[in-house]
Amino acid sequence: MLKLYSFGPGANSLKPMLALYEKELEFEQILLNPAKFEHHSDWFKKINPRGQVPALEDEGKIITESTVICEYLEDEHPTAVKLRPDNSYDTAQMRVWTKWVDEYFCWCVSTIGWHRMIGKMVADLTDEQFEEKVKNIPVFEQQVKWRRAREGFPQEMLDEEMRKIAFSVRRLDDHLADNEWLAGGMFSLADICNFAIANGMQFGFSELVNTNDTPHLVRWIEQINERPAVKKMFANVPSELKKD
Repeated sequence: MLKLYSFGPGANSLKPMLALYEKELEFEQILLNPAKFEHHSDWFKKINPRGQVPALEDEGKIITESTVICEYLEDEHPTAVKLRPDNSYDTAQMRVWTKWVDEYFCWCVSTIGWHRMIGKMVADLTDEQFEEKVKNIPVFEQQVKWRRAREGFPQEMLDEEMRKIAFSVRRLDDHLADNEWLAGGMFSLADICNFAIANGMQFGFSELVNTNDTPHLVRWIEQINERPAVKKMFANVPSELKKD
Protein backbone atom coordinates (compact mmCIF):
# COMPACT_ATOMS: atom_id res chain seq x y z
CA MET A 1 0.00 0.00 0.00
CA LEU A 2 1.09 3.55 -0.65
CA LYS A 3 2.26 5.49 2.40
CA LEU A 4 2.11 9.27 2.62
CA TYR A 5 4.14 11.06 5.26
CA SER A 6 2.82 14.56 5.78
CA PHE A 7 1.69 17.29 8.17
CA GLY A 8 -1.93 16.86 7.08
CA PRO A 9 -4.16 18.64 4.54
CA GLY A 10 -2.47 22.01 4.33
CA ALA A 11 0.19 23.74 2.21
CA ASN A 12 2.54 21.38 0.37
CA SER A 13 1.32 18.32 2.28
CA LEU A 14 -2.16 18.90 0.87
CA LYS A 15 -1.08 18.46 -2.75
CA PRO A 16 -0.40 14.69 -2.88
CA MET A 17 -3.03 14.02 -0.22
CA LEU A 18 -5.75 15.58 -2.33
CA ALA A 19 -4.44 13.85 -5.45
CA LEU A 20 -4.75 10.52 -3.64
CA TYR A 21 -8.31 11.32 -2.54
CA GLU A 22 -9.34 12.54 -5.99
CA LYS A 23 -7.95 9.41 -7.62
CA GLU A 24 -9.52 7.25 -4.88
CA LEU A 25 -6.25 5.45 -4.25
CA GLU A 26 -5.83 3.53 -1.02
CA PHE A 27 -2.99 4.78 1.11
CA GLU A 28 -1.72 4.80 4.66
CA GLN A 29 -1.65 8.28 6.14
CA ILE A 30 1.29 8.90 8.46
CA LEU A 31 1.05 12.30 10.10
CA LEU A 32 4.08 14.00 11.60
CA ASN A 33 3.85 16.75 14.21
CA PRO A 34 5.92 19.80 13.21
CA ALA A 35 5.63 21.22 16.72
CA LYS A 36 7.57 18.19 17.96
CA PHE A 37 10.08 18.45 15.08
CA GLU A 38 9.22 14.88 14.07
CA HIS A 39 10.30 15.56 10.47
CA HIS A 40 13.82 16.19 11.78
CA SER A 41 13.96 12.95 13.76
CA ASP A 42 16.43 10.25 12.81
CA TRP A 43 13.75 7.76 11.82
CA PHE A 44 12.17 10.14 9.31
CA LYS A 45 15.49 11.33 7.89
CA LYS A 46 16.10 7.70 6.90
CA ILE A 47 13.00 8.11 4.70
CA ASN A 48 13.81 11.61 3.45
CA PRO A 49 17.35 12.73 4.29
CA ARG A 50 16.26 16.36 3.80
CA GLY A 51 13.85 16.06 6.71
CA GLN A 52 10.92 17.48 4.77
CA VAL A 53 7.36 16.42 4.10
CA PRO A 54 5.52 15.26 2.15
CA ALA A 55 7.16 12.00 1.18
CA LEU A 56 5.50 9.08 -0.59
CA GLU A 57 6.54 5.46 -0.17
CA ASP A 58 5.57 3.07 -2.96
CA GLU A 59 6.78 -0.51 -2.57
CA GLY A 60 9.98 0.62 -0.90
CA LYS A 61 10.60 3.49 -3.31
CA ILE A 62 10.59 6.99 -1.80
CA ILE A 63 9.37 9.96 -3.80
CA THR A 64 9.72 13.48 -2.42
CA GLU A 65 8.72 17.02 -3.45
CA SER A 66 4.97 17.60 -3.40
CA THR A 67 4.35 18.40 -7.06
CA VAL A 68 6.66 15.61 -8.20
CA ILE A 69 4.68 13.17 -6.07
CA CYS A 70 1.46 14.29 -7.76
CA GLU A 71 2.94 13.70 -11.23
CA TYR A 72 4.30 10.34 -10.09
CA LEU A 73 0.83 9.25 -9.00
CA GLU A 74 -0.53 10.15 -12.45
CA ASP A 75 2.24 8.16 -14.15
CA GLU A 76 2.42 5.09 -11.93
CA HIS A 77 -1.14 4.83 -10.61
CA PRO A 78 -3.49 5.79 -13.45
CA THR A 79 -7.17 5.79 -12.60
CA ALA A 80 -10.41 6.74 -14.28
CA VAL A 81 -9.98 10.13 -12.63
CA LYS A 82 -7.33 12.09 -14.51
CA LEU A 83 -5.62 15.09 -12.99
CA ARG A 84 -3.51 15.96 -16.02
CA PRO A 85 -4.75 17.03 -19.48
CA ASP A 86 -4.41 14.57 -22.35
CA ASN A 87 -2.72 16.86 -24.86
CA SER A 88 0.78 18.29 -24.60
CA TYR A 89 -0.20 21.95 -24.86
CA ASP A 90 -2.68 21.84 -21.98
CA THR A 91 -0.27 19.76 -19.92
CA ALA A 92 2.38 22.42 -20.52
CA GLN A 93 -0.03 25.10 -19.30
CA MET A 94 -0.75 23.00 -16.22
CA ARG A 95 2.97 22.78 -15.51
CA VAL A 96 3.42 26.52 -15.92
CA TRP A 97 0.97 26.94 -13.04
CA THR A 98 2.53 24.23 -10.86
CA LYS A 99 6.00 25.66 -11.48
CA TRP A 100 4.78 29.15 -10.60
CA VAL A 101 3.22 28.08 -7.33
CA ASP A 102 6.32 26.11 -6.34
CA GLU A 103 8.80 28.85 -7.20
CA TYR A 104 6.87 32.04 -6.39
CA PHE A 105 3.42 31.90 -4.81
CA CYS A 106 4.24 29.28 -2.19
CA TRP A 107 7.33 31.10 -0.94
CA CYS A 108 5.81 34.50 -0.22
CA VAL A 109 2.82 32.95 1.58
CA SER A 110 5.17 30.64 3.47
CA THR A 111 7.29 33.48 4.81
CA ILE A 112 4.24 35.26 6.24
CA GLY A 113 3.02 31.96 7.68
CA TRP A 114 6.34 31.41 9.38
CA HIS A 115 6.24 34.96 10.71
CA ARG A 116 2.74 34.50 12.14
CA MET A 117 2.95 30.94 13.46
CA ILE A 118 6.27 29.11 13.35
CA GLY A 119 8.13 31.59 15.56
CA LYS A 120 5.57 30.96 18.30
CA MET A 121 6.40 27.24 18.28
CA VAL A 122 9.92 27.91 19.54
CA ALA A 123 9.36 31.11 21.53
CA ASP A 124 9.48 29.29 24.89
CA LEU A 125 12.68 27.38 24.17
CA THR A 126 15.95 28.57 25.66
CA ASP A 127 18.72 29.43 23.21
CA GLU A 128 20.40 26.13 24.01
CA GLN A 129 17.21 24.13 23.50
CA PHE A 130 16.49 25.92 20.26
CA GLU A 131 19.97 25.32 18.84
CA GLU A 132 19.69 21.66 19.82
CA LYS A 133 16.59 21.45 17.63
CA VAL A 134 18.17 23.42 14.79
CA LYS A 135 21.26 21.23 14.58
CA ASN A 136 19.04 18.30 13.59
CA ILE A 137 17.72 20.17 10.53
CA PRO A 138 19.65 18.75 7.55
CA VAL A 139 19.00 21.64 5.12
CA PHE A 140 21.10 24.72 5.91
CA GLU A 141 18.59 27.14 4.38
CA GLN A 142 15.92 25.74 6.71
CA GLN A 143 18.19 26.33 9.70
CA VAL A 144 18.47 29.96 8.63
CA LYS A 145 14.70 30.22 8.24
CA TRP A 146 14.04 28.80 11.71
CA ARG A 147 16.47 31.29 13.26
CA ARG A 148 14.88 34.17 11.36
CA ALA A 149 11.40 33.10 12.43
CA ARG A 150 12.46 33.01 16.07
CA GLU A 151 14.22 36.37 15.92
CA GLY A 152 11.59 38.01 13.74
CA PHE A 153 11.79 38.64 10.01
CA PRO A 154 12.91 42.14 8.96
CA GLN A 155 9.94 44.40 8.24
CA GLU A 156 11.19 45.20 4.74
CA MET A 157 11.18 41.46 3.96
CA LEU A 158 7.63 41.08 5.26
CA ASP A 159 6.49 44.08 3.23
CA GLU A 160 8.01 42.64 0.06
CA GLU A 161 6.42 39.24 0.64
CA MET A 162 3.02 40.88 1.12
CA ARG A 163 3.54 42.72 -2.17
CA LYS A 164 4.23 39.38 -3.85
CA ILE A 165 1.13 37.86 -2.30
CA ALA A 166 -1.00 40.75 -3.56
CA PHE A 167 0.44 40.26 -7.05
CA SER A 168 -0.17 36.50 -6.86
CA VAL A 169 -3.82 36.66 -5.85
CA ARG A 170 -4.46 39.29 -8.53
CA ARG A 171 -2.87 37.04 -11.16
CA LEU A 172 -5.04 34.12 -10.10
CA ASP A 173 -8.19 36.21 -9.99
CA ASP A 174 -7.55 37.71 -13.43
CA HIS A 175 -7.06 34.28 -14.97
CA LEU A 176 -10.06 32.74 -13.21
CA ALA A 177 -12.27 35.57 -14.44
CA ASP A 178 -12.26 33.88 -17.85
CA ASN A 179 -11.56 30.27 -16.85
CA GLU A 180 -13.37 27.85 -14.58
CA TRP A 181 -10.10 26.02 -13.89
CA LEU A 182 -6.46 27.02 -14.23
CA ALA A 183 -5.45 24.85 -17.20
CA GLY A 184 -6.91 22.70 -19.95
CA GLY A 185 -10.54 23.41 -19.11
CA MET A 186 -10.47 20.76 -16.38
CA PHE A 187 -9.71 20.31 -12.71
CA SER A 188 -6.05 19.36 -12.70
CA LEU A 189 -2.85 19.34 -10.70
CA ALA A 190 -2.61 23.05 -11.48
CA ASP A 191 -5.71 23.60 -9.36
CA ILE A 192 -4.64 21.20 -6.61
CA CYS A 193 -1.20 22.76 -6.21
CA ASN A 194 -2.45 26.34 -6.15
CA PHE A 195 -5.42 25.49 -3.94
CA ALA A 196 -2.99 24.02 -1.40
CA ILE A 197 -1.58 27.51 -0.91
CA ALA A 198 -4.66 29.66 -1.60
CA ASN A 199 -7.22 27.80 0.48
CA GLY A 200 -8.19 29.85 3.53
CA MET A 201 -6.63 33.07 2.27
CA GLN A 202 -10.06 34.68 2.32
CA PHE A 203 -9.70 34.41 6.11
CA GLY A 204 -5.95 34.71 6.74
CA PHE A 205 -5.43 37.41 4.11
CA SER A 206 -8.94 38.86 3.96
CA GLU A 207 -7.62 42.32 3.10
CA LEU A 208 -6.39 40.84 -0.20
CA VAL A 209 -8.70 37.91 -0.89
CA ASN A 210 -12.40 38.73 -0.62
CA THR A 211 -15.54 38.80 -2.71
CA ASN A 212 -15.08 42.46 -3.63
CA ASP A 213 -11.43 42.44 -4.72
CA THR A 214 -10.94 38.85 -5.89
CA PRO A 215 -14.42 37.38 -6.54
CA HIS A 216 -13.20 34.85 -9.10
CA LEU A 217 -10.48 33.50 -6.80
CA VAL A 218 -12.97 33.18 -3.95
CA ARG A 219 -15.42 31.39 -6.29
CA TRP A 220 -12.67 28.95 -7.30
CA ILE A 221 -11.60 28.28 -3.69
CA GLU A 222 -15.20 27.64 -2.62
CA GLN A 223 -15.87 25.49 -5.69
CA ILE A 224 -12.92 23.24 -4.89
CA ASN A 225 -13.97 22.97 -1.26
CA GLU A 226 -17.32 21.60 -2.46
CA ARG A 227 -15.70 18.69 -4.30
CA PRO A 228 -16.52 15.32 -2.65
CA ALA A 229 -12.84 14.32 -2.45
CA VAL A 230 -11.95 17.58 -0.72
CA LYS A 231 -14.75 17.19 1.81
CA LYS A 232 -13.69 13.62 2.50
CA MET A 233 -10.05 14.64 2.90
CA PHE A 234 -10.85 17.34 5.47
CA ALA A 235 -13.38 15.10 7.25
CA ASN A 236 -10.65 12.54 7.83
CA VAL A 237 -8.34 15.00 9.58
CA PRO A 238 -7.64 13.77 13.13
CA SER A 239 -9.39 15.92 15.72
CA GLU A 240 -6.11 17.14 17.22
CA LEU A 241 -5.18 18.74 13.89
CA LYS A 242 -8.49 20.55 13.40
CA LYS A 243 -8.65 24.22 14.19
CA ASP A 244 -11.34 25.61 16.48
